[in-house]
Amino acid sequence: MHNLTHVSEFHLMGFSDDPHLQLVLFGLFLSMYLVTMLGNLLLILAVSSDPHLHTPMYFFLSSLSLVDICFTSTSVPKMLVDILTHSRVISYKGCLTQMSLFMLFGCMDDMLLTVMAYDRFVAICHPLHYAITVSAHRCALLLLLSVFLSLVDSQMHNSTVLLSTCFKHMEIANFFCAPSQLFNLSCSDPLKNTVVTYIAGVIFGFFPILGIFFSYYKIVSSVLKIPSSEGRCKAFSTCSSHLSAVCLFYGTSIGTYLGSDVSYSPRKGMVASLMYTVLIPMLNPFIYSLRNRDISSTLKRILRWKV
Repeated sequence: MHNLTHVSEFHLMGFSDDPHLQLVLFGLFLSMYLVTMLGNLLLILAVSSDPHLHTPMYFFLSSLSLVDICFTSTSVPKMLVDILTHSRVISYKGCLTQMSLFMLFGCMDDMLLTVMAYDRFVAICHPLHYAITVSAHRCALLLLLSVFLSLVDSQMHNSTVLLSTCFKHMEIANFFCAPSQLFNLSCSDPLKNTVVTYIAGVIFGFFPILGIFFSYYKIVSSVLKIPSSEGRCKAFSTCSSHLSAVCLFYGTSIGTYLGSDVSYSPRKGMVASLMYTVLIPMLNPFIYSLRNRDISSTLKRILRWKV
């Protein structure tokens, strides 16, 4: 056991100890990180530069892109530096900071997907009241509420770790300071950590999923009442990008972690974390740009102007 006052650093786990693979891993993760940054920045640029995209739906979409940039930046740059320097040490304060930012932006991803589902629900089920219900003022309030709830979630996990009096060992079985790993390393009462995990999971996980399911239940019910098939296809097309992002986010998280619970290994946990921190933020811009004519045309216009 290590007394908390003497803990100054943790040791992270790498994807491979083979020195010949380090350069390959560095190139792979750097490429994915750059694609993530470029894709999301282009999406933000497209929304901000085109007045026709200054609507609530695209406001939340650009906010999601900004959060994805911050989310992936909490862990990937540190991992790249560790690969280059062949050192996986992170300070105690740095570990808590990384964990807090990871929870903050991860929860904001969850909240924004829920808010975007609400936006689509109002647009399809109550189109005549859309301009009033989802006004600019209300959009700002929903964004601030998402930030506030994410801060609460982040500080809840941070406070739980800070209250730990000692740790079993200093080895973290992941490439960043994941909250679950720090809870497992803590030698304080495991019941307290379990309670915090379940409370946070219900408030910031189950309720948002329930809200998304309810929104799409109402959306499907309203769309099926449209008499023309063309009208139904047009209504569904406005939700296709968001629904794809939701399925990717929750499908990956639930499927990966349930599979890891059946036969858990540190490698599976790292793969699950990689899906969250790199793959999903990288794919989101492609999902929204390829399946959205407005964004696609704006991006093409921007690229032609740059050329």
